[in-house]
Amino acid sequence: MPAKSRFTRLDAFTKTVEDARVRTTSGGIVTIASLLIVFWLVWGEWSDYRRVVVHPELIVDKGRGERMEIHLNISFPRVPCELLTLDVMDVSGEQQTGVKHGISKVQLAPASQGGRPIDVRALDLHADEPADHLGPDYCGECYGPPPPATASKPGCCQTCEEVREAYASVSWAFGKGEGVAQCEREHYSEKLQAQRDQGCRIEGGFRVNKVVGNFHIAPGRSFSNGMMHVHDLNNYLDPSQGDHTFTHQIHHLRFGPQLPDDLTNKVGGKAMGWTNHHLNPLDNTEQVTADAAFNYMYFLKVVSTSYYPLGWKSKGHSADQGDSSDLVSIGQHGLGQDGSLETHQYSVTSHKRSLKGGSDSQEGHKERLHAVGGIPGVFFSYDISPMKVINREERTKSFTGFLTGVCAIVGGTLTVAAAIDRGVYEGATRIKKLHQR
Repeated sequence: MPAKSRFTRLDAFTKTVEDARVRTTSGGIVTIASLLIVFWLVWGEWSDYRRVVVHPELIVDKGRGERMEIHLNISFPRVPCELLTLDVMDVSGEQQTGVKHGISKVQLAPASQGGRPIDVRALDLHADEPADHLGPDYCGECYGPPPPATASKPGCCQTCEEVREAYASVSWAFGKGEGVAQCEREHYSEKLQAQRDQGCRIEGGFRVNKVVGNFHIAPGRSFSNGMMHVHDLNNYLDPSQGDHTFTHQIHHLRFGPQLPDDLTNKVGGKAMGWTNHHLNPLDNTEQVTADAAFNYMYFLKVVSTSYYPLGWKSKGHSADQGDSSDLVSIGQHGLGQDGSLETHQYSVTSHKRSLKGGSDSQEGHKERLHAVGGIPGVFFSYDISPMKVINREERTKSFTGFLTGVCAIVGGTLTVAAAIDRGVYEGATRIKKLHQR
């Protein structure tokens, strides 16, 4: 039997001769309508195939030895920059006292004058240039404590700042530098007095270990006294130095790199796995107090969050990135060249109290009593969640799914159109027969 005859017997699409076909106006209308519907549905299927969604996943964070960045912008309208110190400490035992790298202090005019920023160069109360004009053999006295290891001339205290460092090394309060020749030569007390009514804005970023810890902004130079972390509060509490309080406004506080605006619009909607990041919970928070001895505490729960763009594939990065992260400049940590993003979300609760003790009877909580003592300032305690959120871009369907949908659209639409055309044709035929009787 010829090959053609064998294939002919398998034909599932039998044909009719042209003379047996009947073409009607209604059939043409149904055909045009069905083609338009097919094109419209296929376009929708194509758009659905091209659509990218963000699929959230929750996994256990298995990272080791990682570090993270903290970026802040906080204004203190009632405390001058010279009296503010930023310290960081964590449960691993690492301490960063008087953090300066990556941090800027911007002097603010008194609140009565609008609190406008003042030239940052005015921050230099104690000149850091060596006292060469005093002679090459000059060796400044440290007034009791041993000279600091960072002294410009070993064994000497050449500047007022070096004397202050020497005092801090033995946990001594420094005050305004009365009787210290270096400070009197640099007019430290006069410059401090000139800033008594000014405010300060602390902005920038710093890097910490990804473990439980805290950072705080408190008055005076910090030092350790036994097992206690204390601050030199003499100038802060001195009435002659101004009426200082820790009224503050948190303009911005975030952990990790900022989420780009275009990415925020994509993953920041409802029912998405990315929340409270672009608008961080503490952004634009303001606290006001008239009590100098007042303490504010914010308790933060930090959750690691990753974003992987479409087509991203793991390149075998080690989970232990503690060493390599220090090679990246502040502000670039967590930003991948492939568009990926490693950052953090956080939730927050807060507490405030007067260091003089007492109850919260004015706020309707007589049963709530506060302990006496402590350090005035703003404290941020952060805890690291063991879970990690991964936001991964994915297409809603594969290419084979798209082809399957197109076939279903074409076949289903034509089948329904054929049934409609058959019904219209049969109905018109019967009506015509009734009229002919």
